[in-house]
Amino acid sequence: MQELPQTLRAVVDQLAGLPGLGPKSALRLALTLLKWPKQRTMNLGRSILELRDKLCLCSNCGGIADEDPCTICADPGRRSEYLCLVAEWDSMLVMEQSGMYRGMYLVLGGLLSPLDGINPEQLEMERLRAKLRDNGIQEVILALGTTAESESTASYIKNILERDYPSIQVTRLAQGIPLGMDLKFMDKETLRQSFTYRQKF
Repeated sequence: MQELPQTLRAVVDQLAGLPGLGPKSALRLALTLLKWPKQRTMNLGRSILELRDKLCLCSNCGGIADEDPCTICADPGRRSEYLCLVAEWDSMLVMEQSGMYRGMYLVLGGLLSPLDGINPEQLEMERLRAKLRDNGIQEVILALGTTAESESTASYIKNILERDYPSIQVTRLAQGIPLGMDLKFMDKETLRQSFTYRQKF
């Protein structure tokens, strides 16, 4: 196989380091960039530089913002007694787009996964404890998903709250059968969650 030119190889190697991109996908992406007009490629490069220069992490919630504190944390209309925990910023974005929640957030920066070397020390546990101590929070909402890592993280946080902050209510997003889904098509874990968290009718 012909060796890639050094400049192209450098770009492919950088792209292949992104989540979800292997060497083949990175090469396809790099070749697509080569086909773009020069100005479009330059605009992309400039946008990437600005991404680093103009965005920051909110020192209050850990979300991505163009100012610190972010617009959510700075909004006096938000209900500070509610704290929603999400694993990453994109989950917070989805929650905001739904328009159904008007409380505060904390981005944990991931989920517990000992096999991947992600322990409580790698998550924003100290920031969580500081918020629980100082902010008059009445309810912590766990919006972490339903993976094994999500369940492990939720259990870990629930145990901390029950032990150290017994007056704070702990809730989680409802889980179970999606609207319009026939029961016979459900996987066993979703069905188990639906049964475990069944509601009064």
